Amino acid sequence: QLYYQVLNFAMIVSSALMIWKGLIVVTGSESPIVVVLSGSMEPAFHRGDLLFLTNFHDDPIRAGEIVVFKVEGRDIPIVHRVIKVHEKGNGNIKFLTKGDNNEVDDRGLYKEGQNWLEKKDVVGRARG
Repeated sequence: QLYYQVLNFAMIVSSALMIWKGLIVVTGSESPIVVVLSGSMEPAFHRGDLLFLTNFHDDPIRAGEIVVFKVEGRDIPIVHRVIKVHEKGNGNIKFLTKGDNNEVDDRGLYKEGQNWLEKKDVVGRARG
């Protein structure tokens, strides 16, 4: 009986991992589901809210969109809204973010000397 319990537990864990990896492939995001950890996006999102993310590189990032991003030196992704976008002729896009409930933009959260985010910093975009 112990053997069957261990086997059943292993099947549950492996099924959850397969579903997670499948979501990563389908959404294009390294983390397709995230939890909001702070109140910086209130009233849009509250602590504990779950966000479903996608990260298709063909979709351009636009002002007003909610993105989840990581910056160097911080392990925890940040959920904030894009407030400014700068597009260059070569297709390079840089953008600035801000929490809806914050007074100032996120330049203080970025690594030292960084004033804009790039697409490589984005973990995903909130879709639901």
